[in-house]
Amino acid sequence: MRPFLTLMLVIVLSLFQGPAMAAGGRPVPEGNRFQEQPDIPGASTRRTKAGRTSFDAKYEKVRNLLATDRQLLGKIRSTARAYGIDPIHMIGAIVGEHTYNVDAYDRLQSYYVKAAAYAGDSFRFAYDGESIADFIGRPQFSSCAAKKNSYAVWNCRENIWDRQFRGKSVGGRSFPNNRFSAVFFQPFYAGQTFGLGQINPLTALMLTDMVARVSGYDRLDANDANDVYKAIMDPDISLAYMAASIRHSIDAYKAIAGVDISTNPGITATLYNVGNSDQRAAALAARNSNGEFRWPEENYYGWLVNDKLAELRSLL
Repeated sequence: MRPFLTLMLVIVLSLFQGPAMAAGGRPVPEGNRFQEQPDIPGASTRRTKAGRTSFDAKYEKVRNLLATDRQLLGKIRSTARAYGIDPIHMIGAIVGEHTYNVDAYDRLQSYYVKAAAYAGDSFRFAYDGESIADFIGRPQFSSCAAKKNSYAVWNCRENIWDRQFRGKSVGGRSFPNNRFSAVFFQPFYAGQTFGLGQINPLTALMLTDMVARVSGYDRLDANDANDVYKAIMDPDISLAYMAASIRHSIDAYKAIAGVDISTNPGITATLYNVGNSDQRAAALAARNSNGEFRWPEENYYGWLVNDKLAELRSLL
């Protein structure tokens, strides 16, 4: 029954999206559940060593960027307000990404310059010559067309990829045992994310309806990869997608698991890092249905945010 319960909880959430789901939920206690920081993945350690730097140095660099760029802080506050979240959640996500995944630039303007450098290039979402449009046009994906919003549609497609294509041979063609986003949505190399918010292209496509509704930006189309990259590279638009991602995670945990993670920036940062908030909330709900209540737990990335929370709040 547990897999069925988990699936039904995810389906229920996929029918709704937005702040209307935010009522209720047991507030997650402040701070970390773990006394010591969970292990940092080897890939993050190797990237940092290759850059001849350290996690401490990268943390200080992004903290200093935030502390000295009042324009950026103003954008973070206003964007957070629009999505009904505490700006500390956005600060935490930026700090986590630039401490463990990429180095921060010294100025916000550098992110605009980097985004402009991609503007003249031509990108396409495809795998082995098959465009994403042709791939999701396969009959296996027909049930997704009836979904109510972009998050539900792309979540449906991602689930079908995992169940019916990932690591399998379909119609005489073999598909990689890898994430949907890595196979079809990262034409440069697997695992690459972009910009101030380090948004994944598939994540942007999922959140485009919310961002269009709240921020007024044009909806994204998977057939126009350039437009998707513009959205995740441009700092202003990227901040909206970052806020939308955090908003969705908060709503998902309230609606599915009955807990309010808006009280713990380390948990929202963790979910920003690992993704799949719907499925993770459903897994937590399934575990808690046995009668022994457990709070969501931070990973190494969220642990840092909670550990540095007083310092990060002082930036605001």
